[in-house]
Amino acid sequence: MLTFKRLLRSSLALTCITLAQAIAQTIPAPTPAEPIQHTFTIKNFRTESGAVLPEAKIVYGTYGHLNAAKDNAILLPSHYMAEMHGYDWLIGPGKALDPTKHLLITSELFGNGRSSSPSNTPEPFHGPRFPVMTIRDNIEAVHQLLTAEFGVTHLEAVIGFSMGAQQAFQWAVSYPDFMDRIVATSGTAKTYGHGIVRNESQIDVIMADPAFKAGDYTEEPKTGIESFNIVWTAWLYSQEWWRKELWRSEEPAGTTLRQVIEKYRTHFIDGADANNLILQMRTWESNDVGATPGFHNDVEKALHSIKAQVLYMPSATDLYFPVADAQYEAPFIPHCTLMPIPSLYGHPAGAGASAADAKFLNDHIAAFLSH
Repeated sequence: MLTFKRLLRSSLALTCITLAQAIAQTIPAPTPAEPIQHTFTIKNFRTESGAVLPEAKIVYGTYGHLNAAKDNAILLPSHYMAEMHGYDWLIGPGKALDPTKHLLITSELFGNGRSSSPSNTPEPFHGPRFPVMTIRDNIEAVHQLLTAEFGVTHLEAVIGFSMGAQQAFQWAVSYPDFMDRIVATSGTAKTYGHGIVRNESQIDVIMADPAFKAGDYTEEPKTGIESFNIVWTAWLYSQEWWRKELWRSEEPAGTTLRQVIEKYRTHFIDGADANNLILQMRTWESNDVGATPGFHNDVEKALHSIKAQVLYMPSATDLYFPVADAQYEAPFIPHCTLMPIPSLYGHPAGAGASAADAKFLNDHIAAFLSH
């Protein structure tokens, strides 16, 4: 009798699990929150280089609404060649950012092909003649956007991944009283020599394509861009990610390593313009909070000036921004929590590349913001 009862309970439990699975399969997954797209135009925008763009355009997205006190805004600046959807991993039900409670603003960097870029700006600034835009140029443009478009003079937080993290640090140095907190994932306050060498190797392979024609090409330099893609991919994930073949969790059964490599070679950033790719790499290279006026190229002094609370989350296996660089910078920041992401996913761990990465980020960012 006891055995029968156990079997009955097991059978009922199995039936309930099967029924629950069947019901779950009939219920559509929640639709991710969708941003509303906007464009902000600045007349006669003067860059750090001294060039003046007759019109500088910033494309940005918004989730949620600004409250009457105008104190519920959070800025999420974009990363390399990204657009306004670059923070889906952080926004929505069960995640750190709730668009029903905050106005979330996702700004797009100059050079991504949508904001003002080499590819979409008329002469005399078209193509290779487009001025190098620094991280500070991007900060100044978005500062104008926030104050003129929304009347926002204070943010709850600036949260950024990769080049977005670069912007978060620069915000905290350029406008130390403008936000309560910053979160920086997989990105540093300065691009150090090794990062510049890596970017230059990627720029060189694009320029080496005869079709590039010093940037005045009539067709995209396909060979150069594919070479850029494969150099970029070599640094994207950790060595152990490749050794353990973690790419298999993202690819159909039977996919070979050679097919994975070819996919990255030909589809790393689909539709990208070569001059845009180069422009944003130059922006990346120029990143240095120490070069902010008043700090005389002293990165340690600039970091020490930060007033905001800082959650610094490098990826433990990032080859773009090695964790050692974050470990060097963090002690100079007065109110900083250094929390490496324990992941084998390299650089993309900072954007929730795996389910474990996404949970780690959302849990800790939510806790940080709640305090």
